[in-house]
Amino acid sequence: MGHLVELRNRLIKMLISVLIIFLPLAFYSNDLYNLLAEPLMANMPAGTNMIATSVTSPFLAPLRFAMVLAAFLGMPIILYHFWGFIAPGLYKHERRMIFPLLFGSVLLFYSGVLFAYFIFFPMVFGFFVKIAPQGVAVMTDISSYLDFVLSMFFAFGVAFQVPIVTIVLVWVGVVTPEVLAQKRRYIIVGAFLVAMILTPPDVFSQTFLALPICVLFEVGLLLSRFVVRQQQAREAEEAMASDQTEQ
Repeated sequence: MGHLVELRNRLIKMLISVLIIFLPLAFYSNDLYNLLAEPLMANMPAGTNMIATSVTSPFLAPLRFAMVLAAFLGMPIILYHFWGFIAPGLYKHERRMIFPLLFGSVLLFYSGVLFAYFIFFPMVFGFFVKIAPQGVAVMTDISSYLDFVLSMFFAFGVAFQVPIVTIVLVWVGVVTPEVLAQKRRYIIVGAFLVAMILTPPDVFSQTFLALPICVLFEVGLLLSRFVVRQQQAREAEEAMASDQTEQ
């Protein structure tokens, strides 16, 4: 019961923290949405604007984005409470490993979102606008745009977790770095399959997601070799300490 009470208290603190962040953001929700729409607006033909096909969209769409942004900005606080809950039940070497993984996971998620906003969106929106048939006015609904952008943020944020997944698989002994290196060609194919599922059905978007996955896999493979060396060194120290104790 003590663990459940602590979990409840930490969840409440997480929700309150996100709510506190959300309240000031709600007052500037329209400005924040305009900032979110900038990659699309910069590529739309002159004289065109976004539209709202629902009566409540002009109010709810910016507010939804403010809520998601509050959770996004509150991620370090959420990570702090999550770590505070699980850390007492971990061994010392597990704490040394898991905290960097949690921190790196959040950092990589942020990196994926920023990559999507500053690199992927300007290029893909420019591409879609340019290939529009003649006589077709490109005017996106604000709710549809928000859904698309958030789904891409999630897709790139999750895709950028490849190094963390690679390290964890090696750390728990599911696979070795040597096996991953041998399966590199299959992983590259898998990266394009994942990109095909998560992105719009065009080669341009799929390539922009698959290439970072391949690069991040190589980064994870490099770091996993370091993890293996660290594990071997720790096991050697423990074996040496055990021998000394027996003597």
